[in-house]
Amino acid sequence: MAALEEGFTLSAVPLGAGPNGLLGVEQSDKTDQFLVTDGGRTVILYKVSDQKPLGSWSVKQGQIITCPAVCNFQTGEYIVVHDNKVLRIWSNEDVNLDKVFKATLPAEIYRIHSIQGTEPLVLFKEGAVRGLEALLAEPQQKIETVISDEEVIKWTKIFMVFRHPVLIFITEKHGNYFAYIQMFNSRTLSKYTLLLGQEEKSVIQSFSASVDRKFISLMSLSSDGCIYETLIPIHPSDPEKNQRVVRSLLLKTVVSGNARNGVALTVLDQDHLAVLGPPLPASKECLSIWNTKFQTLQTSKELPQGTSGQLWYYGENLFMLHGKFLTVVPYKCEVSSLAGALGKLKHSQDPGLQTVPHFVNWETSQGYGLGSQNSEQSKRILRRRKIEVSVQPPASKQLLSTIKKDSEKHIEVELCKFLAIKQTPDFHTVIGDIVLELLGRHKAEPSFYPRNSLMQLIQTHVLSYSLCPGLLEAALEKADVQMLQLCLRQFPDVPESVTCACLKIFLSISDDSLQEAEINMDSVSDYSDSVQEEKMEEQTEILHNGFNPEEENCDNCDRELNEKPRDAAEETTSCPVIPKRAALLNAILHSAYSEMFLLPHLKDIPAQHVTLFLQYLYFLYLKCSENATMTLPGLHPPTLNQIMDWICLLLDANFTVVVMIPEAKRLLLSLYKFVKSQICICSELNKIEVSFRELQKLSQEKNNRELYSIEVLELF
Repeated sequence: MAALEEGFTLSAVPLGAGPNGLLGVEQSDKTDQFLVTDGGRTVILYKVSDQKPLGSWSVKQGQIITCPAVCNFQTGEYIVVHDNKVLRIWSNEDVNLDKVFKATLPAEIYRIHSIQGTEPLVLFKEGAVRGLEALLAEPQQKIETVISDEEVIKWTKIFMVFRHPVLIFITEKHGNYFAYIQMFNSRTLSKYTLLLGQEEKSVIQSFSASVDRKFISLMSLSSDGCIYETLIPIHPSDPEKNQRVVRSLLLKTVVSGNARNGVALTVLDQDHLAVLGPPLPASKECLSIWNTKFQTLQTSKELPQGTSGQLWYYGENLFMLHGKFLTVVPYKCEVSSLAGALGKLKHSQDPGLQTVPHFVNWETSQGYGLGSQNSEQSKRILRRRKIEVSVQPPASKQLLSTIKKDSEKHIEVELCKFLAIKQTPDFHTVIGDIVLELLGRHKAEPSFYPRNSLMQLIQTHVLSYSLCPGLLEAALEKADVQMLQLCLRQFPDVPESVTCACLKIFLSISDDSLQEAEINMDSVSDYSDSVQEEKMEEQTEILHNGFNPEEENCDNCDRELNEKPRDAAEETTSCPVIPKRAALLNAILHSAYSEMFLLPHLKDIPAQHVTLFLQYLYFLYLKCSENATMTLPGLHPPTLNQIMDWICLLLDANFTVVVMIPEAKRLLLSLYKFVKSQICICSELNKIEVSFRELQKLSQEKNNRELYSIEVLELF
């Protein structure tokens, strides 16, 4: 017998709104504490028993967390990955993730696994696995490719078997599925092809697994609504051979076959599964527990607000998104018996209830693990160890020798030949060395500026600011706006001081110089030329999100703005900067930053340039307001949040200066009027929200509805 208890909301704020939804829920080094990673910028540490957060950390604006944060059980530190390649390691005492330990890795990371009894393991998207300490000792080491081309990792899990970690990950290629088993005690990797059997047309929507001494039991929930089981041996007879394993039907039609989203499963123990999904085509999503031994549904709970199709469990708690909020549902599973499966047990609250572990740890010990168990001090020394330059292949040695003595044109030709050669695993390190050699010669010979070669190297997409800080310094010195724009778009770790230096050049460079430069215009549409004079003559007042400020009592600013309606029309319909300068400013808007470090540098920008930038940002906002989606046209336009954030940053840093400039007076009045209108909108929305809450209460009180009824709800 199994039971689902009353759930409770763990997070008071909506989660899963980022580009990747909710990334994961992971156990901390304290039993009752869990790391919740949102698919945007935030990691939150929750204490479940108190139902409250203990800490929250965020990456910079413009950076995105790409895999769940985990706890290193050996050190008590937390680890997260942002922008696929950048590792951050911090502790409870740290406040700002910008100031914690950082390592940029050569390949994209799929997942970091952490489990009691061993160090964290890093699984790369190409299938390679590394221990964390070995990786931090040499961050730029060669990362091999394990899986084939077009093969994509879909799911992964780690177990402890006989004191050693065992990692399984599932890949998919053209509808075929493969299982890889990595044994770390014997350093063997085995590959299995999953034969789907008769249900060849079905698509696997969710995986889960459990382990015993000989087999990994892989459970898969397919698009036909059935759950299948595959037994994969931990110790294969021939590790070098690609072996085949067949799925067998375990449970039939546990969810609707029409369900495409909101479907998940997880193994609770050897006899019980938790399943998320609608049981019937027209029904709402449910959380249910099934007994696999007796093929029976034990309990079910309806989820009227829907889910994201993600399910985690630790101890006796299930975690999931219910609507937009993280919900915890405690559960109980009894020892499996026929009477319990049929609901015939006399004592539902029998002491025989057992706690279900999240994974099986056979003879787990803190003294064993992957690699050497060093002290915390030696681990930190490894993290600070300088990256050694790897041995260069002959082709790169020849190119480095050419850079030292030959002309820019000859270097450019040789570089093209080198880039045409098949890339080696240490390609990113070699490119970094080439850039450093070019910049070193430029510093020694100021007349030597191999611009075309540097542009080619930037476009290899393997460079970062930390790898070659001198590159942006040289571009700033030469006022090379094309190179600055490209670096801002491709480097995820540009410091705020350098971002502001780029902004100063973008605002101060003349229009004539910009016309000669080759600027990427993807972020700029032709909105700068769309002037609707007739419409603006008829309507000189601007509607902000459907709200007319004229209805408010902002008499002073209204009167002053209405004195020159023609100027207002021109201000809102023509872009204050030329398209090429707009493209450069958009690169600034897209760049990552930390407000704390950016504000001091914004104060150094001249007042007239601040005013120009504010006028451009206000123009972008008005263009956003012209359509219901509040977005700008173009391939990579700035978002409304980026526009508003930068308006606030500029005003915070320079308000006392800008307010004294006559040219900025009308702009500040327009911004003031806009803010007041938004406050009024929020006030009206709050009033409506109260009414809707009352309606919801009234509808919840009337549960006893017949097949047909008429209800009259009165609002006072």
